[in-house]
Amino acid sequence: MSESSWVHPTHDDPTVAALSESVGGPMGQRAGRHPWWSPVRVLLVLTALTFAAGMLAKAPCAADEWQDNTLRYTHMCYSDLPFLYGLRGMADLHWPYTDDAEVRAEFEVMEYPAGISYWAWGTGVVTWALSGAPDVDDPARDMPREGTLYVAVNAVGFALVALLTTWFMAGVTRRRPWDAAGFALAPALAVTGIMNWDLLAVVFVAGAAWAWAKDRPVLTGVLIGVGTAVKLYPLFLLGAVLVICLRGRRWTALAGAFLGAAVAWLLANAPALLTGPEQWKVFWSFNSDRGADLGSVWLMVQQMMGPGTWIDVGLINDGSWAFFLLWCVGVLVLGLKAPQSPRFAQLGFLILAGFLLVNKVYSPQYVLWLLPLAVLAHPRWRDLLIWQAGEIFYFAAVWWWLGGLLDPAQGEYSVIYWAAIALRIAAQLWLVAMVVRGVLDPDEDPVGGRDPAVESALVDARPATQK
Repeated sequence: MSESSWVHPTHDDPTVAALSESVGGPMGQRAGRHPWWSPVRVLLVLTALTFAAGMLAKAPCAADEWQDNTLRYTHMCYSDLPFLYGLRGMADLHWPYTDDAEVRAEFEVMEYPAGISYWAWGTGVVTWALSGAPDVDDPARDMPREGTLYVAVNAVGFALVALLTTWFMAGVTRRRPWDAAGFALAPALAVTGIMNWDLLAVVFVAGAAWAWAKDRPVLTGVLIGVGTAVKLYPLFLLGAVLVICLRGRRWTALAGAFLGAAVAWLLANAPALLTGPEQWKVFWSFNSDRGADLGSVWLMVQQMMGPGTWIDVGLINDGSWAFFLLWCVGVLVLGLKAPQSPRFAQLGFLILAGFLLVNKVYSPQYVLWLLPLAVLAHPRWRDLLIWQAGEIFYFAAVWWWLGGLLDPAQGEYSVIYWAAIALRIAAQLWLVAMVVRGVLDPDEDPVGGRDPAVESALVDARPATQK
């Protein structure tokens, strides 16, 4: 595609256009003409800088080998990685799905899906090699000295994942590569990218959006299936495929995507299932038995009911799934009744947002789940920044609350923490409203036009004389 056909955000986005006045105004015809600096290359550099800023933010905790219990909250530099490295046996090179009785007596089973467990174990092997085979008999192996090296090894891998995510996103809508800047420059990427392994699933979400835009439904399903083996939520993207295929009566594409997802998920889980089926089940039982937890509306309601009050786990599970089912029905009706076929990212974002609104836990890094879909669904900087402002405030409030910095007279409960949860939910609902508006009125959709895969299918269906 020629450079002149790219949509530049200083011409397309009112917020970016207004900000550009401070540096000379919107992009001119003679600006940015260097042949090497294509939009994708610029976006990759921006992603690298954002991710580097996120790594730098972890420096206070890394400098103290993650030992200072106060610093992690005051400087908001906490990461799960160095702790789980020791507590789940990766520091001793134990396969996550071993059923060895001695190992299981010493280390808890990884509570994450297979894809994350493989990665966590593999980066442990790399860390072991780089650190010169540390002493496994060290009594402090629950927080090994090489924990910071383990974080660094993972961070390098995450950086590559983030770059690949940007590349995928830049290719979803060929005339709008700059939309991926919403991911490349996202504050949420900087502050949460190294907190846990969630970024591993993000690349499969972006890859699925890219594959669908290229009208490759089987590849879309494969990426969704592998992504689901990393984190459960990419599974919900099949809902977007379902709506689009129902509208277009694309039964072959629908079957290909679903079959590809199922086969890919089974193959990705096979090593875990074959070596430790009981350990593999822990992810499912852990999440089923989990009560109201960090950042959820359930926790806020439970705390508001007074000290010592607990909402039954069964009620939370049933209530969450009932709400999510009704939400999905609403998205289905919206997608089928819309004036034209919604885009994959719009439907995927709406489905996932409904899941997160009532999920019984909302860890700070869960914002990454929504990030690529939000950017592709509604590439408008004003609304993306409103949403992320709510997420960043919630991110800060979580650490202040956990560190005891928000404790009012009533002890463990904090009105400020409740306000942060409510603000995060309100910010997500704001972006949901913007996406719904774009679905109902395509003139309000910043991208405009049908889903790229739908456009391709329509062209392929025309008689040769009309192509």
